[in-house]
Amino acid sequence: MKRILFVNDNPSVKEELRAMLEPQQGHWEVAFAPDGEAALTLLEAAPFDVIVSEIRLPRMDGATLLKTVCARFPAVVRIVLLRHSEVENALRAVPVAHQFLVKPCDLTMLRVAIERATSLSNLLNNKLLASITGSVQDLPILPRTYLALREAFANPDVSLKRVVRIIEQDISVSAKVLQLVNSAFFGLPREISTVQTAVSYLGTEMLQHLVLTAGVFQVFERAKSVKGFSFEDLHLHSQLTARIASRIPATAHVSNAAIVAGLLHDVGQLVLAMRSPQHFARALAGARDEGIPVHLAEQNLIGVSHAEVGACLLGLWGLPTPVVEAVAHHHQPRRIPHDMLDAVGIVHIADALAHRYPVREPLGSPLVHQEIDAEYLEALELTGQIPAWEELAETAANEMRGAPGGVN
Repeated sequence: MKRILFVNDNPSVKEELRAMLEPQQGHWEVAFAPDGEAALTLLEAAPFDVIVSEIRLPRMDGATLLKTVCARFPAVVRIVLLRHSEVENALRAVPVAHQFLVKPCDLTMLRVAIERATSLSNLLNNKLLASITGSVQDLPILPRTYLALREAFANPDVSLKRVVRIIEQDISVSAKVLQLVNSAFFGLPREISTVQTAVSYLGTEMLQHLVLTAGVFQVFERAKSVKGFSFEDLHLHSQLTARIASRIPATAHVSNAAIVAGLLHDVGQLVLAMRSPQHFARALAGARDEGIPVHLAEQNLIGVSHAEVGACLLGLWGLPTPVVEAVAHHHQPRRIPHDMLDAVGIVHIADALAHRYPVREPLGSPLVHQEIDAEYLEALELTGQIPAWEELAETAANEMRGAPGGVN
């Protein structure tokens, strides 16, 4: 049974919530707090799975409360409740909120948000994983992405197409814009799984505030990098994986999810590098010493790999299920059943081929990377497609090598 803490200082709203939540009896255990201080006292006294807070609260506003919860109780899923007129306050909560709900909120909307944010609770039983993903407030942005976006936003006539091209080259910014547009705050009738659509919904004004002033990102500093890990190489690999995924034939729905998942499939490495650098450095060293892929070294060390870390974060953020599944299982596609080539399989294949045909050779001693799962291909009768996939992967890598800065 999930334990949900609601924070609201209006007695009549509290009673409305009680009545609305009555059908959830037996599934949720609900508690109420009138303000931030009372909420923190309840969190200290007993564990909760989710906190749903108004953005406007007496003494301590919702954004400040959730920031405190993030620091002290990182495993608690954080949902903020606000009106459309409170967009500025919503952006203040972006670094610390997992989901956004717009008022008035019905039971279906609330249940969907909570279920999406807690759908990977089996993975969150790993205390280290819960601490790592739950404590994420900002993500590293490539210096060139930050500068390019600043330059773009300084031009009042900049096109959304130009902004999309910049954002698609950065894992962190892509993940965050997809988190925002897939939240209930925007009330969209379908899940959004392309960066282009996400950017068109947000618009340049909100994007400018998000990137430049909301404290969501920090410009990556090489001095803080983890030994054996290249932030730039990870971005190049992720872009190439997405590019290869886009060229493997599939329906539009599957392809869109695979492209985004290809770009974000290693976001867990960013999280580990920022939030648990010592563990990540040990995993990288262990992978080199033992001659095994990094995800296996991570599993041996902390019980989960960057794939699960990334999937948990994206699941908390409410990204579409096909994207989250593809990120979670891109190293081990046979962990879930398949009767056709879906986003999980496409990202698995594209990731392996992107390592085989890198945009540039990594510095230092090379890591061992997982090859395409032969048994998976045989089960789907796709083994004969390998030569064609290899050709398109090599072509994609050559295109990126020929572009300025390794991308175009």
